Amino acid sequence: MHIETKGVKIFKWFNYFILALLSFICLYPMMYVAFVAFSDPLRYMAHRGPLLMPLGFSTASIRSIFQNHLILNAYRNTLWLLVIGVPFNLFMTLLGAYFLSRRGLMLFKPIMLLIIFTMYFSGGMIPRFNLIALDLGLMNSRWALILPGAISTFNMIILRTAMSSVPASLEESAKIDGASHFRVLFKIMLPLVTPTMAVLVLFYGVGYWNAWFDARLFVNVRQMMPLQLLLREMLVLNNVEILEVDAEPVALTVQYSIIIVSTVPILVLYPFLQRYFVKGMMVGAVKG
Repeated sequence: MHIETKGVKIFKWFNYFILALLSFICLYPMMYVAFVAFSDPLRYMAHRGPLLMPLGFSTASIRSIFQNHLILNAYRNTLWLLVIGVPFNLFMTLLGAYFLSRRGLMLFKPIMLLIIFTMYFSGGMIPRFNLIALDLGLMNSRWALILPGAISTFNMIILRTAMSSVPASLEESAKIDGASHFRVLFKIMLPLVTPTMAVLVLFYGVGYWNAWFDARLFVNVRQMMPLQLLLREMLVLNNVEILEVDAEPVALTVQYSIIIVSTVPILVLYPFLQRYFVKGMMVGAVKG
């Protein structure tokens, strides 16, 4: 039977204390935002120092968010990007990854070099703006936030690597039975790379949910802004007029409430995809 010495016990409890302290340091900013969001606005304005619990539980700030037409519009725009953009990105990435995973593909190395080149170099912001906004006429269009990033090079390489790990015998047997490339892709490849696809759903979904820079370039009408761009205008630029509330204390707590409302959907989605996350990343990374 192993008996712990006094020094080992002290070291163990010291580790527990340090880890608990680090956890609190990491979690406290999120706890603070949640406490403010559910605090009474007047009591919060009068408060000084750390906040360890809501000051008079109140849902007035949360309710005011869902009564603000600009915020609801921003939510609808973001949800539209998710519902349309994520399936579109997945479909395009699936086609590109399937093509690159073909064994014996002619000019494979030059094609891959050209694709990887785009990860490190781009045409620049001004040529990109001229192409998308002026030449393609996508200014103040939701499609300006979807079409230019139809395929993420990084995501396509992950999916291509996962497809390359599928045994060639499965594909060969399907082709002997007369299966076309689309049938092989959707009936054989897709079910076998489901964990990786789940990871890509998370990557693309979080990308759209947090996107604001492209919207800042191509959207200058508030009714078309996604949630994060509107959030930036309120928090970074401190434009509280968007909140459409008269009292300053309420406007302050509403800002924190918007952070909560805009963060919770991703926090809710992640646990459902977590079991696929590590498996999908490993499948897409073990083979070059």
